[in-house]
Amino acid sequence: MKTVVVFSGGLDSTVLLAKLVAGGRDCRALTIDYGQRHRREIESARAICALLGVPHRIADLRALIPLWGSNSLTDSSVCVEDGHYTEERMKSTVVPGRNLILLSVAAAWAIAEKCDTLAYGAHSGDHAIYPDCRPEFAEAAGHAIALADWHKVTLERPFVSMDKAQIARLGITLNAPLHLSWSCYKGGTLHCGRCGTCIERREAFWNAGIPDPTTYAPDAPAAEVLAKNNWKL
Repeated sequence: MKTVVVFSGGLDSTVLLAKLVAGGRDCRALTIDYGQRHRREIESARAICALLGVPHRIADLRALIPLWGSNSLTDSSVCVEDGHYTEERMKSTVVPGRNLILLSVAAAWAIAEKCDTLAYGAHSGDHAIYPDCRPEFAEAAGHAIALADWHKVTLERPFVSMDKAQIARLGITLNAPLHLSWSCYKGGTLHCGRCGTCIERREAFWNAGIPDPTTYAPDAPAAEVLAKNNWKL
């Protein structure tokens, strides 16, 4: 079975790619450059695909940056806040229609490659706030993708009922290269250990009861301290 994986180089998509490869899938991975400030994830995606022997493409959508409006991922004037996500903090990270656009571009490649499926790593923790991670969106997007061409492509989201700790645990079971994955929205050369995505990553490994292979910035608070404070700075 041939599959295109929407591949950011983050924890979830890394485990997804490793899972599909281990299952014998004929995979190819697509990373989208949409002008994200955490461009470091593109390097991670490239390294992970090389390690797993998966064909990898990068689609450059940076021309769309002026259309994204004000958000902390593509607008350098909007700061990435520290601390565990609240609804308002997460809203500042919303790039309008990001998954809609990413899935559309990936679907086009999947159709051109005559793939059977298109897979992405939306999980249960995303649903509450990100509209384009909710089951209703995915079901509608899957229906549209299936109707987009004479060659039918099915949308897969195998982690939809899993939380991030379960995904991290699965990654360890699969021997996925989690140490190469990137989560931090601030970018830089090391995970800051303080932003919402970093704290979610740290919480996932902690709750899964497995070692965190990530190197964090020297000023990042210890995981033990964060856990004791219920993951609040």
